[in-house]
Amino acid sequence: MRPLTEEETKAVFSKLANYIGKNLVHLVDRPEGEEHCFRLHKDRVYYLPTPLMKQAISIARPNLISLGTCFGRFSKSGKFKLAVTSLDYLGKYAKFKVWIKPNGELPFLYGNHVVKAHLGRITEDTPEHQGVVVYSMSDVPLGFGVTARSTVDTRKLDPTSIIVFHQADVGEYLRDEDTLF
Repeated sequence: MRPLTEEETKAVFSKLANYIGKNLVHLVDRPEGEEHCFRLHKDRVYYLPTPLMKQAISIARPNLISLGTCFGRFSKSGKFKLAVTSLDYLGKYAKFKVWIKPNGELPFLYGNHVVKAHLGRITEDTPEHQGVVVYSMSDVPLGFGVTARSTVDTRKLDPTSIIVFHQADVGEYLRDEDTLF
């Protein structure tokens, strides 16, 4: 477990800023008073309270499996990919949101993109290729993705057009449980 390098920090924060924007400050400077930090362990980025990090220093690296919340991982090429385990924080601080109808929840949880026929609501002035958190109509975060069109363009599309490209969803806990952690 080690702190992120400057390049790794830039990659993580740029990916997070695509989803939560300026609310990124709330992850680092928590209003509850307890400081949190990002740490890298076996190509995975963890978000954890500073007191927990100080306690974990006494554990040898081979014996440490996981700690805190896994926000994502770095690929072999050095790109950062957000994990579905970060959804609690993304949902809390998301700048742009999409709500899908009940008949669209299951296809999204199976890993399909969100089409216009399943779209319930969308945040106003959402730009194209912007990271969004996908909610059910009862405000339960289901996953996250990237918009294919802006809010203005979605009104003109036919019902089978893709609105949100799927990135991750809570169904991954069942589909990829052997490789998730």
